[in-house]
Amino acid sequence: MNRTKTAIVTGASSGLGFAIAEAYLARGYNVVANARSLERLQAAADQLGNPVNLLLVPGDIAMPATADHLFALAVQQFGQIDILVNNAGIFIAKPITEYTAQDVEAMVDTNLKGFFYPAQAAARHMAQHESGHIIAITASIAMQPNNKIPALLPVLIKGGLNHAVRGLALELAPHNVMVNAVAPGIIATPLHESDEQSLAFLNQLAPTGRIGQPQDIVDAVLYLTDANFVTGTVATVDGGSTAGVW
Repeated sequence: MNRTKTAIVTGASSGLGFAIAEAYLARGYNVVANARSLERLQAAADQLGNPVNLLLVPGDIAMPATADHLFALAVQQFGQIDILVNNAGIFIAKPITEYTAQDVEAMVDTNLKGFFYPAQAAARHMAQHESGHIIAITASIAMQPNNKIPALLPVLIKGGLNHAVRGLALELAPHNVMVNAVAPGIIATPLHESDEQSLAFLNQLAPTGRIGQPQDIVDAVLYLTDANFVTGTVATVDGGSTAGVW
């Protein structure tokens, strides 16, 4: 008898995290959803129909105690954890001279610590069970900076994560734990402004002439968590914006 798989998704109350959680629920998986606010998590759960296989765990993912609590509750409720999607993140784009100390702390907390501590907890758990998938949601601009969008902090931190998944993939390969990243380009989520002028600008940032949809990221995440011979990969989902100059 096949065991029901369990996925942990951070930043699951909206945007890409919500779409990823919804996709795993549609597959019949157990989903453990994390975000800072219980109120926002509950609103997301209401939108999903409050399924019994959805566990809400609020908390600041930048804190190691939150990651430990997240995995402890997930194991208590569902047993073995098969998938971690480190999706929680913020994107602050501005010239380097305009970044504040608060910007730096926010990016480091959410994007760097928010990756490291859940990945550390996942590594302990998955190595013990000799199986699992860890997925980081990074950014394609960290692979190919663009002078139309000055964004040194995302390039610095997300670029580091793109390399970190390769290092962690090598470390965990002997334990049959696959570690990969999905590097989105511009995707239609609440992260980006949706007025006509902003959309026109965003559309021309990829050679396809359009922005992506959350389902494009979901498809990549599902592929990587289905694949058992793919590890250390950074999959760009960006309409070709990292392919070269156009």
